[in-house]
Amino acid sequence: MQRIFPRARLSVALCSLLAMSCTAAFAQGGARSAIEAVNKRFEQAVSRGDAPGVAATYAENAKLLPANDHVVSGRAAITRFWQAAIDSGLKSVKLTSVEVEARGDSAYEVGKWSVPGEGGKVYDAGDYIVIWKRANGQWKLYRDIWTTNSPAPKK
Repeated sequence: MQRIFPRARLSVALCSLLAMSCTAAFAQGGARSAIEAVNKRFEQAVSRGDAPGVAATYAENAKLLPANDHVVSGRAAITRFWQAAIDSGLKSVKLTSVEVEARGDSAYEVGKWSVPGEGGKVYDAGDYIVIWKRANGQWKLYRDIWTTNSPAPKK
């Protein structure tokens, strides 16, 4: 009987570990699909020219850290930032998640972005990292930083 008991404990421990890893994998997949859905709403708002719709994907106390520019803090300033981008000709953006990892109500995403143009031309592209926060069951961009493949403007 003593030999069976340690094996039973080991089996229970292994089953518990497997269940926890399956739960973690399911949570990661749920976070990824939710974040990709928010990215889709972001893309759609840009294509409508809807800066407040873009800004609604951000937390109230979010910060943008745009390439070649200053930090933009808070949703009102983020709305103005995206309105200026739309007014300057931004008509669409494509976001592609490469990596998403969640821990509780926080997540990070690494991805690629591009601004497609006519005839398959790409006006600009780069990489991004977003820190996400979940509040009231909704994922919101909390910190948004991106690079560009275009050279920095000459001063």
